[in-house]
Amino acid sequence: MASPAPRPIPLAVALDGPPAAPRRFDAAGHLRLVRLAERGTLDFVTLGDTFGRPGPDALAVLSRVAPATTRIGLVPTVTTTHTEPFHVATSIATLDWVSGGRAGWQPDVSLTAAEAALFGRRPAPAPEAAWREAGEVAEVAARLWDSWEDDAEIRDRASGRFIDRDKLHYADYSGEFFAVRGPSTVPRPPQGRPPVVLDATGTGPGGATVRQVAAAHADVALVRAQDPATASAARDDLRARARALGRDPDRLLVLASVAIELYASGDAVALAELIGDWYTDGAADGFHLRPADPARDLGLLVDGTVPVLQHRCLLRRFYPGATLREHLGLPRPANRHARAREVQR
Repeated sequence: MASPAPRPIPLAVALDGPPAAPRRFDAAGHLRLVRLAERGTLDFVTLGDTFGRPGPDALAVLSRVAPATTRIGLVPTVTTTHTEPFHVATSIATLDWVSGGRAGWQPDVSLTAAEAALFGRRPAPAPEAAWREAGEVAEVAARLWDSWEDDAEIRDRASGRFIDRDKLHYADYSGEFFAVRGPSTVPRPPQGRPPVVLDATGTGPGGATVRQVAAAHADVALVRAQDPATASAARDDLRARARALGRDPDRLLVLASVAIELYASGDAVALAELIGDWYTDGAADGFHLRPADPARDLGLLVDGTVPVLQHRCLLRRFYPGATLREHLGLPRPANRHARAREVQR
């Protein structure tokens, strides 16, 4: 009997280099890169952001990209410090609707006095507090997305009823940093809850807190690593933390986040061999590649590395599903209120 084909490797790419666009505030350069990544059947792209840099925010850019692409996942960085979780939740839900279920989001924090001064609302927080707050934002967002059951919309013109009020719920969250009642003003996203992608490298200030937040809330954890041993140790640590919190560790994908520079087809083949070796050794569940220059490296990745991985049956040749959760093999979460009602019956 023939052995089963290996599971396709989750593969994502960061587009954080200088955009290949004629104007700084034009999304055309990012759109070209995302379409190129989609041609390579990559699972998703990430786009970084901070309050301190010029230009449009990552969420706005990928919202522009969404209607002009069809399958690839779109994961903007969303800074949770100095923002309200209600606005975070509605913005990500809107991206999920606009993209047809392809949104994810990467929570990040703001720790500088200069960025705090842009808002003038409070001083810059300590790293541990900022990441605990980010974890609360992730929890609040999930509760707000669940505040609408999937079939809460009626849209019955004859009766004039738009919503089944019995299927609209309050979030009723009260934590260390926020008290949010809800419900959301946006219906439940197509994916139920867009996946949380979190950089859980955990080597900087507040590193242990970052790992704990990832173990509690992330669907995908990114770990920056230069060797398979580092990636494997981080994966084991995150899975153990998730298990201790009562989560199924198999529901947390740990991707090795690797910096790359590609100058010729030989580099692209070598990268495919590295990915295959690390994956075979169990160092990571997949890979998040960080090109030094996306405008240069992404073409070689798609036309050089991807075909080698596809030839070895390590990467898909087409998208079998439509949503980011389907790409990653993550189930669509049940609505907590609908599930509670089923349990009571």
